[in-house]
Amino acid sequence: MMAALLNRFDDSTVRSASAGFGALAAAGADLDIFQDDHQLVAVWGRMRFSDTGLAALAQRHGVARALAQGYARMGTDVLTTLAGAFALAILDGRGGEAVLAIDRMGTCPLCYSVAGDTLVFGSTLDAISAFPANTPEINQQAIYDYVYFHMVPGPRTIHVGRHRLLPGSFLLWRNGKAETRAYWEMRFAEGERRPLPELKNDFLAALRASVREASRGRTAGAFLSGGTDSSTVAGMLGEVTGQPARTYSIGFEAQGYDEMHYARIAARHFGTQHHEYYVTPDDVVSIIPRIAAVHDQPFGNASAVPTFYCAKLARDDGVDTLLGGDGGDELFGGNERYAKQYLYSLYSELPRALRKGLIEPVLGALPPVSLMGKAQRYVRNASMPMPARYDNYNLLERLGAENIFTSEFLGTIDARQPRMLLDHAYDSARAHSLINRMLALDLRFTLADNDLPKVMRACELACIDVRFPLLSDSIVTFSAGLSPRLKLKGTRLRYFFKEALRGFLPDEIIAKTKHGFGLPFGPWLQTHGPLLQIALDSLTDLKQRHIIRPEFIDELTSMHVKRHAGYYGTMVWVLMMLEQWLRQHRRPA
Repeated sequence: MMAALLNRFDDSTVRSASAGFGALAAAGADLDIFQDDHQLVAVWGRMRFSDTGLAALAQRHGVARALAQGYARMGTDVLTTLAGAFALAILDGRGGEAVLAIDRMGTCPLCYSVAGDTLVFGSTLDAISAFPANTPEINQQAIYDYVYFHMVPGPRTIHVGRHRLLPGSFLLWRNGKAETRAYWEMRFAEGERRPLPELKNDFLAALRASVREASRGRTAGAFLSGGTDSSTVAGMLGEVTGQPARTYSIGFEAQGYDEMHYARIAARHFGTQHHEYYVTPDDVVSIIPRIAAVHDQPFGNASAVPTFYCAKLARDDGVDTLLGGDGGDELFGGNERYAKQYLYSLYSELPRALRKGLIEPVLGALPPVSLMGKAQRYVRNASMPMPARYDNYNLLERLGAENIFTSEFLGTIDARQPRMLLDHAYDSARAHSLINRMLALDLRFTLADNDLPKVMRACELACIDVRFPLLSDSIVTFSAGLSPRLKLKGTRLRYFFKEALRGFLPDEIIAKTKHGFGLPFGPWLQTHGPLLQIALDSLTDLKQRHIIRPEFIDELTSMHVKRHAGYYGTMVWVLMMLEQWLRQHRRPA
């Protein structure tokens, strides 16, 4: 946990901060430090340089010293030469400035706050809270955002006045003022046209190199859900190491949720040393408080539970590093909603005169029954602008904020904020095609704000390292240059990815639909007493915080979950984990 407090810049500041970083290094943190009389540079994670001179210096003396030299020569432009997963801090006593930065995908988080002439930063919000006279205050808007997104999207955090750096961004602190900027952005080259065999060879080479780098010097294993991403990483792990990969899968005794069949197909195909564990409702009950505690802000993705038990399975087997397949969907077009939005776009891209002058008046005059009803719903959804159409199934939007939250709470927040965040991210995407703009949106909200924290925190709880070879800079760059039609070909998801791996992956894996480690929380609520009890106890206590309407909680638990367990169970989980987080962190809402 990297943390530091800065309120002035001189040699004594550098020496004081150095003591704190040095303690972390002694404790075994993944940290490299360089210091001289005027400068302190700390790097957390696995950083590399594209600049050959800096790369050679890093090889001889470490990345922190190379970064210090690069910063002295290039200033913040040195950040454009960085690759890998990292967070960094540069404290320059002579220049009276500090620089904080994180990697392009946001794998390694960094939080900060500014109070007067004081800058506090750390790898977690909890690290910041450890400093005296820095008592956190709950951000009400962040609670609303959490219920909307099931996490708190950056740069906002659950605490007032505290922020997270966005992927590929840095903070420059100078003269008591902080300014954030992007040093890297995903730029899609949508006009690229290269032969498919050439693309395939380049992609497979990058994939092998990424898996080899991620597993080098480690006792490595791989998550294996049976999907294309995890199966690819598992297969490549065996190929680059020359020995059977150690793979780990989670199952559920619940109809429609268990994907172990596909994991076993992949394990047999690649000859892995395969390990399985079936998560039970009792497992869920026991781990809920610990998951809430390990996250430094509310987190409502229920698949954190199976992710933890999978990581624990690997750790108990002697593995020190797990390889995850995260990022493949967001780089190569693997989510089902991409195909749905393509179908909607077929209508929205028709000439306005045809839509408004003919189709919609005719459909509006017909009764909403049978095929006409479906056509009317299709036109209604397709007529919504992006990205509102993309987020049309949001649970909070469907149920209505005024039905969920107390009027007292709604008076403290701006309900437009989540949509404004989505609009800004979508509109600022460096892309013109629908698929790439959706990918840009998901790289931030689905990957950096949700999936990566889920896996990182679950593995932290299980005391195991995790790496993401599909998020290597070479594969991200390859994806950015891939033609949009090779990511989504009509409604065919991940077209290029699957074609490139045809013959390597089993045909059943290529043909299967996406699932993952989804938790059957809703159905288990109906059958498992202790699980229902922890949910009810949490929601009962949440009533006292004057955030959620007590009537909504009563309806949710007494009627909605019984009728549609899978759908409404998600809201129960999100609200339960909010209360659990507030309890574990002893925060008044």
